[in-house]
Amino acid sequence: MRSSVLRVPSAARARALWLGLLLLAALASWPALLRAQTLPDFTELVERVGPAVVNIRTLERGRQAAAGGVEVDPNVEEFFRRFGIPLPGRPDPRRGPRGGDEEPQQRGVGSGFILSADGYVMTNAHVVEGADEVLVTLTDKREFKARIVGTDRRTDIAVVKLEATGLPFVRIGDSDRLKVGEWVVAIGSPFGLENTVTAGIVSAKQRDTGDYLPFIQTDVAINPGNSGGPLLNLKGEVVGINSQIFSRSGGYMGIAFAIPIADAMRVSEQLRTNGRVIRGRIGVQIAPVTKEVAESIGLGKPSGALVQNAEAGGPADKAGIEAGDIITKVDGKTVEKSGDLPRMIGNTRPGTKTTLQVFRRGNTKDITVTVAEFEADKPLRRTGDPSSPPPPKGALGLSVADLSDAQKREMRLRGGVRVEAVDGAAARAGLREGDVILSMDNTEISDVKQFNQLAQKADKAKAVSVLVRRGEAVNYLVIKPGR
Repeated sequence: MRSSVLRVPSAARARALWLGLLLLAALASWPALLRAQTLPDFTELVERVGPAVVNIRTLERGRQAAAGGVEVDPNVEEFFRRFGIPLPGRPDPRRGPRGGDEEPQQRGVGSGFILSADGYVMTNAHVVEGADEVLVTLTDKREFKARIVGTDRRTDIAVVKLEATGLPFVRIGDSDRLKVGEWVVAIGSPFGLENTVTAGIVSAKQRDTGDYLPFIQTDVAINPGNSGGPLLNLKGEVVGINSQIFSRSGGYMGIAFAIPIADAMRVSEQLRTNGRVIRGRIGVQIAPVTKEVAESIGLGKPSGALVQNAEAGGPADKAGIEAGDIITKVDGKTVEKSGDLPRMIGNTRPGTKTTLQVFRRGNTKDITVTVAEFEADKPLRRTGDPSSPPPPKGALGLSVADLSDAQKREMRLRGGVRVEAVDGAAARAGLREGDVILSMDNTEISDVKQFNQLAQKADKAKAVSVLVRRGEAVNYLVIKPGR
C-alpha cells in the first residue's frame, strides 16, 4: 500500500513564509511604534511658530542697569562669561566699555511673540517695565525699536508695537481646554540664548499665585529670559505666556507658571484699545472659607468668598453687603473659591448692576451691587483699643465687655462685644484681647448678656463658630471647647 504524503503547493508555502516574515518584522518594530506614539516630534511646530517668537532687550539711559534681583549660580555665571553672553540685567560684554552716563545700558532680556502681521507683540509687563528703550529682534536678525502700547502690572501683561508689516504671527489656542498631563512647548530667550526650545507637560491648572490670574503650572524648563515667551500646545497654538518660576537659585527647578492665554488676550485687547485695563470693583476685603467654618455655620462645602470688610461708602457697603457675609454667586455663577471673586468682578464693566448671592447667618439672599471702576486700594484704618484690666474669664475661655456708643459709631457697628481676656479653647482658636465678637453660631450678638447666655447654652461637645472683627477686617474662628 502506497503511503500518502500531504503536499503543500509551493505558492502556498511562499505566501506563508512571507506572512511570517511580515509578522516578525511587525513584532520587532512594535517598541519603536510605541515610542513614536508616546514621544511627539516638535520639529514641524518649531519651524512654523519659531519665526513669530522674538527676543526683547531693554535699555536704560543715564544710570547703571540693575541686576534685577536675579540670583544666578556662580558656575552658570562663569559659563556665560566665558562665552561672552550677557546675563539678564547685566552689561553686555560684546558691546564694549561704557562711553558715558548717557550711553544706553542693557537692563534685561526677555521674550515675546507677534500677535499680528502689523507688528503687535505680547510679552510680560516686568520685561519692559522701567525701560527707556525696547529693542525687539526677530529670528531673521531684523531688529526694531518698539513702542510700549500699554502694560498691566496686576496681570503682568504688556503689548508693544513694531513699525513693520507682513510679519509672521502666532495662532491663539484655547487655554480653557488645556488638560493636565498634556504636552506643551516653550520658545524663548533664556539668558539671552535666542529661540531656545524646551518641552514638558502641564503639571496643574488654576494655581492661585496672583490676584487676577489662575496660572498654568508646567515642568517645562523656564529660566530668566524666557519671561514673555509663548507656551504652545502640540497644534502650535499659544495657550499661555511663560511668566514665573519657582526657584531658590534663580534657575530652573522643575516648576514654572504661565498666564492662560484666554486671560492674557482679554487684557491685551484693552491695552490696544485704551492703553490701560479697566476693571470693576465693589470695595470688599475677602478671605477664603475653610472647611471647618463652612461646616460650623451650615454653609455645606467650603466655597465662596468671606467678606472681611466692606469699604465705607463703597459699592458693596451702599448695597448692604456686611462684614461676615459669604458671597457665593455672582450673576448666577458660583464662586468656587475666594480668588474667583476679584476675577469675576474685575471682568465686569464699571456701571453694571450685578446680583450677588450672599450667605448670612444661615440664610441666603440676593443683593444688587453697582460695580465701580477699580482704583488703588485704600489703606485700612485700624481702631485703637482702650486699655482696661482683664476681668475674670467666663464661658469658652472668654471675658467680654459691651461696646460704648462711641465705639459702635466709630466702627459702624449695630452691636457686638469686645474681648477683654482670653485663654483655653478661645485662645487656641486664635482670639485675642481687643477682638470684637459680632455673632456666634449665626446669631448676631447685641450685648454681653446675650453673649453669655449663648455661651452657657453652647454644646461643650461641639465646635462653636464666632464672627470676629479685628481692626478693620472680620473673619470666622472656630472654638472647640472639648479640646
